Amino acid sequence: MSILETHDLTRRFGDLVAVDHVNLTVDPGETFGLLGPNGAGKTTVIKMLTTLLPPTSGTASIAGLDMRTQANSVRRSIGYVPQMVSVDGDLTGEENLRVFARLYDVPREIRGERIKDALELVGLSDMASRLVRHYSGGMIRRLEIAEAMLHRPPMLFLDEPTVGLDPIGRETVWERIDQLRKEFGTTILLTTHYMDEAEELCGRVAIMHFGKVAAMGTPAELEASLNKPSATLDDVFEHYAGGQIETGGGYRDTVRTRRTLRRLG
Repeated sequence: MSILETHDLTRRFGDLVAVDHVNLTVDPGETFGLLGPNGAGKTTVIKMLTTLLPPTSGTASIAGLDMRTQANSVRRSIGYVPQMVSVDGDLTGEENLRVFARLYDVPREIRGERIKDALELVGLSDMASRLVRHYSGGMIRRLEIAEAMLHRPPMLFLDEPTVGLDPIGRETVWERIDQLRKEFGTTILLTTHYMDEAEELCGRVAIMHFGKVAAMGTPAELEASLNKPSATLDDVFEHYAGGQIETGGGYRDTVRTRRTLRRLG
């Protein structure tokens, strides 16, 4: 049984159809990728699935819970790391986690142990007492993943998890994402522009273009669909949707980059 299902999920903004009758299924324990250029509709899909934006039409369910009628229960069943920076640079890593532990109603008697475990999970135990404004972009992302997992949700949404990171930061985040799947059985849906990221992390991917799902399958299946010798996922992406972007930086650059990308869609 799928942990996530959408049926003709659609979102309009006036005359603009941002998401157009999207049908997806994600299995428990799977890492599923949404690929596509800016403006393809990836973030709008994520916002609907995390109950931040109501659909214009269509339905979606997570862990058997209806997104429209059981929104509060859906929120308790998911973790969400948005494009925008969700940590406070004027607090330490541990202080940020304590704030989120209260927001997620983690019982007081287990908060300390849960925060300790979360810091160990993302490799930030030694940085727990340092102000987040001094973290690198990769450390920020890892802290945000720790926040989103404090209540141990069965499903995690990651919107551009490595945008703005250098190669070492990206690989470290990849390791933590894969660790969540292997150790906790966490189901992960992520959006990305990066084909190497999709190849590394995702069992299946859907490529979006102008609000529609243009292609879906395993990377190997999509590569084979081109009937082209030695086709790569980059070739698949270019065939169905076009190019990709690359950015870099630390805390301030990460904030700036994600704000820009959010405006672009």
